[in-house]
Amino acid sequence: MDFDKIDIIKEPTIIFMGTPEFSVPVLEGLLSKYKVRAIVTQPDKPVGRKGEVKPSPIKEVALKHDILCLQPAKIKDALQEINVLEPDLIITCAYGQILPLELLLIPRLGCINVHASLLPKLRGGAPIHHAIIDGYAKTGVTIMYMAEAMDAGDIITAKEIPVLDEDTASSLHDKLSVLGRDLLLQTLPSILNGTNKRIKQDESEATYGFNIKREDEKLDFNKTKRQIVNQVRGLNAWPGAYCIFEDKIMKVWKCYRTDNLFELAFPGQITALYEDGFGVKVSNGEVVFTEIQLAGKGKMKARDFINGHHDLVGKILK
Repeated sequence: MDFDKIDIIKEPTIIFMGTPEFSVPVLEGLLSKYKVRAIVTQPDKPVGRKGEVKPSPIKEVALKHDILCLQPAKIKDALQEINVLEPDLIITCAYGQILPLELLLIPRLGCINVHASLLPKLRGGAPIHHAIIDGYAKTGVTIMYMAEAMDAGDIITAKEIPVLDEDTASSLHDKLSVLGRDLLLQTLPSILNGTNKRIKQDESEATYGFNIKREDEKLDFNKTKRQIVNQVRGLNAWPGAYCIFEDKIMKVWKCYRTDNLFELAFPGQITALYEDGFGVKVSNGEVVFTEIQLAGKGKMKARDFINGHHDLVGKILK
């Protein structure tokens, strides 16, 4: 009997690295089965309009469970502290910094990552947003070994789910977070006893879901109605798609496609008023905005917006 392997399974020294809400179910699932020696997360940051400094969601879990929490501004600054802990395994999930080779070489069982896509598809920091924006029919979670190149390490296991027509980035986020938790717990025993698979990624199949930039949020009405709807869904509930109405930013939170063509209208022109919103001309037809938000205001039903704005039909959104 290999007593070393039994010891590894029973009490491995694990360090968890993560930051946002997505990582919380993954960490809490891990804590239900294993002892986590330390948690590494991003420094406290100001949030909201008041700029109140708050800890990351992962730090809040660390405080709740009285676990050592490291918050280096740069991960290289914590290498010595991590090395002293002699981890068997480092698990990352949306940590937010690229890990240097020196760190990847510290744990004897390696560094693994819980990534919210079916690698090699949608490598990068915003795979959930892009799964919807880019029109993917399915996505999922991949457990992988970390490498120096972004999300390019060997795949250990993966599980897929469909991207539904009604999904938003918010709903897909929650589904994938739970899926990541469950898949990690299913996969860890094989990693700890050395029986897991290592599958090389096919570089020719790689696509990318980079972090959302401000220009990615702007609606382009020269795009198709499917593209517009996917963009709105893929940026809901953060950061939101937007256009310009009478020199003011208008965020668009919900919309849908119609079969109307309005061939004589210009892209961005308000086409018609409906019971649940107002139509907007796009390259191949019309979409109807049903929930919007003007700068400095709260979200509102598009119907309420119509009631406060006369002569909308014919106006141009930019």
